[in-house]
Amino acid sequence: MVPPAAAERTTGAEFEGPGRHGTRRISRGALAERLAPFVLVAPAVLIIVALRLWPLLLGVNFSFTGDGERNGTAVGLDNYAELLNDPLFRTALRNVGLLVVLLPVAVAIPGLLATFIYLRVPGHRLFRGVYFFPAVLSPVIVGAIFNLMLGYDGPLNAVLRRTGLGPIDWLGDPGIAIFTVIGVHIWATFGMALVVFLAGFSTLDAALLDAARMDGASLPQIIWHVIIPGLSRTIQFVFVTTMIGMLTSMFGLLYVMTSGGPEGSTYLPEFYVWIQQGQMNRPALASAASTVLFLIMLVVGILQVSVLRRAGRED
Repeated sequence: MVPPAAAERTTGAEFEGPGRHGTRRISRGALAERLAPFVLVAPAVLIIVALRLWPLLLGVNFSFTGDGERNGTAVGLDNYAELLNDPLFRTALRNVGLLVVLLPVAVAIPGLLATFIYLRVPGHRLFRGVYFFPAVLSPVIVGAIFNLMLGYDGPLNAVLRRTGLGPIDWLGDPGIAIFTVIGVHIWATFGMALVVFLAGFSTLDAALLDAARMDGASLPQIIWHVIIPGLSRTIQFVFVTTMIGMLTSMFGLLYVMTSGGPEGSTYLPEFYVWIQQGQMNRPALASAASTVLFLIMLVVGILQVSVLRRAGRED
């Protein structure tokens, strides 16, 4: 029989390190166990740094250089000053503010639909597939379909004419076009948020819902006092991802439905970046606009998370 002390000495080397009461011994196996999470995460971190953070830093640095005759020369904040003086970019920023205002609507729609599916309303299985179907369509296809439906001589205006409410120039009126594009984007993308909400419902304590029903709570009371506090983390995630999607995933719809018009009223920063880079051949100015877009997403995301966390603590 090998004594226990001898067995411990044969299992591997030990290291002495500082501890609260002097030195403590750390076996090689324990050290490897502590380092294992960092080793497993390291490849993903390296990929993010190489393909995300490093290009981002290069783009920020490039935004302080010039275009055309001043290509490659340092120009300081000239590009950012030009952005602020460009009416198209100011319109894009105003539209970003409109997206922030309409964001609760974009989150509430899939949240309410997921609630009805979770409560097993009649036909909930069919609704689950129907609601998710638009999410698998290409933005180009969605834009082409709604161009036909919302055209001035399209079927929707034909119905409005018969009822005496139209026609409405959904894509040609500068005051309406941006709302039309945002509405189509919400319709085309809320299926993914719906899936996230349904996953969040799987973590909700069903006993709380049963207790609320037994106490005679109405559906709005159940949603406000049980479901929303129970899904606070899910709601935070959906808020942030939906905002990012609105700011960075509407190019296809804008290009097909309005091409930034009418009169530049549907410009968003990502569309402005493409115009400056792809058509105007001004990569430095496009880099400055991309940097502003990144800062907007960062600030809006931090504010959303902080506000939602504060609301969750108050509940």
